Amino acid sequence: MWTRRELKERGKAAFKANYWRCVLVALILMMVGGASAGVAGGSGVSQGLNHVQQEESAPDQQVTGDVDIVVNGENIFDTFQDSIEQAGSADASLFFVLLPFILVIILIAVAAAVAVSVLVINPLIVGCERFFSENSRQPAGLGEIAYGFEHGYGRVIKTMFLTDLFIILWSLLLIIPGIIKSYSYRMVPYILAQEPELSGREAINRSRQMMAGQKWRAFVLDLSFILWIFLSAITLGIVGILYVSPYMEATNAELYYALRGDAGEPPYAPSDYGDAADYNNQYNGYAEQGWQENK
Repeated sequence: MWTRRELKERGKAAFKANYWRCVLVALILMMVGGASAGVAGGSGVSQGLNHVQQEESAPDQQVTGDVDIVVNGENIFDTFQDSIEQAGSADASLFFVLLPFILVIILIAVAAAVAVSVLVINPLIVGCERFFSENSRQPAGLGEIAYGFEHGYGRVIKTMFLTDLFIILWSLLLIIPGIIKSYSYRMVPYILAQEPELSGREAINRSRQMMAGQKWRAFVLDLSFILWIFLSAITLGIVGILYVSPYMEATNAELYYALRGDAGEPPYAPSDYGDAADYNNQYNGYAEQGWQENK
């Protein structure tokens, strides 16, 4: 049975042996996966709320002064009130005229975003995970990130679309079921990248089988990076880009191989990483003996 320490040490060794390429591919994953969107969005919402509160407090003070002036001239107030009502009526009419066009533009934007996600981003994710899973065996080249476009492109986009759809549908019920299902389908990109003989449905079922009884342990594995993520946040993402993100991605690739070994298939033996001699010395024996015991 795999342990967090073993996976993280294997992932760290593989990542350091091919440092800059791993950093670049992990950065691509962060960009296409929107890893920084939550932080930026949260900051923007917070600033927006503060701005709104300031604006709301300012008009209240202005209205008090205006009322004192307007009270002395009731006719001026009535004229001003009529102009406001007329302007509001005109704006409302214009809004209802433009509403169909606004809805069409929104639908086109949503459709374009979905198309880009399905046709470009998802195959790119598969290619990036292919890079990290190959890098577990030997230093991988950047050409691996094109794997999703060059090998079974139709299978990749269909399977990844169904995976995303299933997670969204489960999330509509409650947040927790959506999170649980996201762990069930966690291995789908790795399976698409490493087991091309499987169909899309078989890849999804395979991921569910591999993650059966492993979801909580995988969650704890993710949680073990919490201090690194916090350090990344206080350094404005610099540590995340240069270390934490590629470290986590390399560890996730090791998780795939661990679960694949537990499923009864021999994992790839560690390759000669050159500079990472400690990796070979420590884990060659584990690869030759430990995996056989876990079958």
